[in-house]
Amino acid sequence: YLAARERTHGLLIITGHLGAWELSRFWHSLTGYTMTIVIRRLDNPRVDRLVNGIRCLHGNRVVHKDDFARGLLAAMRQGDTVGILMDTNMTPPQGVFVPFFGTPACTASGLARVALRTGAAVLPGFLVWEDAEQQSVLRFGPEIPLLRTGDDERDIVENTARFTAAIEESIRCSPDQWLWVHRRWKTRPPGEAPVY
Repeated sequence: YLAARERTHGLLIITGHLGAWELSRFWHSLTGYTMTIVIRRLDNPRVDRLVNGIRCLHGNRVVHKDDFARGLLAAMRQGDTVGILMDTNMTPPQGVFVPFFGTPACTASGLARVALRTGAAVLPGFLVWEDAEQQSVLRFGPEIPLLRTGDDERDIVENTARFTAAIEESIRCSPDQWLWVHRRWKTRPPGEAPVY
């Protein structure tokens, strides 16, 4: 994390609803490495304000998904670290179909677009409970190399698949900590039957 942060202008952390994802951002802010967090507005405005106030207590910032592209590009220009949950169902054109546990899943492609445009490093990061250490540990995977063939659409799909594979790998290491009852495979490729 620290090496990638110093080497690149902006850092993208991909994560999922695994372990204590809401607490991982506190590690960043409490150790002096504040971050921008991409979030979905909560349906109840009062609860949304409360939760976002807690998320931002120590200097973190939030970017709402409805302002995703502009907020993410602004954060990269400032050399920020941005965290985004990538294990949610999307719909085209915001999402592309990539394998997730062997089944095509419509996955947010905006992160790949931003990474390709800005040259920001992309790392997987998860705060998971470790029995051996009897505590939650924030772990970062190696930087995910970006494919750049010159075919923008192909590169976006391939890089989104690479990011998704890193999330799947982390979930496979701690499947009991993947706290997600969301209908991840709700959006199907054209002509394919629903799975729910």
